[in-house]
Amino acid sequence: MELTVNNAKTYAYTGGKPFNPALPTVVFIHGAENDHSVWALQSRWFAHHGCSVLAVDLPGHGRSEGPLLASVEAQADWIVALLDAAGVQSAALVGHSMGSLISLETASRFPERVSKIALVGSAVPMPVSDALLAAAREARPKAEGMVNIWSHGARGAIGGNTVPGMWMMGSSMRLMERAAPGVLFNDLNACNAYQRGMEAAAAAQCPALLVVGSRDMMTSPRGAPKLAAAMKDARIASIEGSGHALMAEYPDAVLDALRGFIQG
Repeated sequence: MELTVNNAKTYAYTGGKPFNPALPTVVFIHGAENDHSVWALQSRWFAHHGCSVLAVDLPGHGRSEGPLLASVEAQADWIVALLDAAGVQSAALVGHSMGSLISLETASRFPERVSKIALVGSAVPMPVSDALLAAAREARPKAEGMVNIWSHGARGAIGGNTVPGMWMMGSSMRLMERAAPGVLFNDLNACNAYQRGMEAAAAAQCPALLVVGSRDMMTSPRGAPKLAAAMKDARIASIEGSGHALMAEYPDAVLDALRGFIQG
């Protein structure tokens, strides 16, 4: 599905069903240098079980046009503009990594537009090391290799894709490599610069779910209890053995957690 958001063409995958704004809407928001395809299983399931789905490509990512947005705050504003363009008053937001910060920021500043938030592979704050930022700016292939290694737990490292014949880490690398120049640095820098996460958590009024991987080296699960405690109504779902790439490593477990939360 194509929408015009802030005068730019925007792509959103609707899960194989025509989009109907009259149905409960779930918006899936990807992480750094990714696109809508990371939500393939989860977005399709909700689209075929009573929801309308928008698995978006953020501006300058995937099939979406428009300049890259340099801050989490600007991307939260864009999510509201997306809802306006789709004719949706309120939606559940599901965000991974950078997308989780965007979901949190949107819920804190636009409570009337967000019914629930699911933060997958999240951490507040979400610092990025100087070495990774420098590599993303000056040596993109090196940075992508670092992110790919740190994003996967043991299952990803040994090729444990649930789709026979598919190489999990190789697929992740191809996805990052097809992004435009500058995307990875823009996204990592936005995560690193976002400083109002705990303030946003305290301001968010909607129910929240934190989906964490027990072996996540990018956004440590150790901070999840503190983040959940700062929120009005939050619960934690831990996926044992998963790294940061939860939707690739344990897609069914992520779906199960989201099903119970969004449709419960």
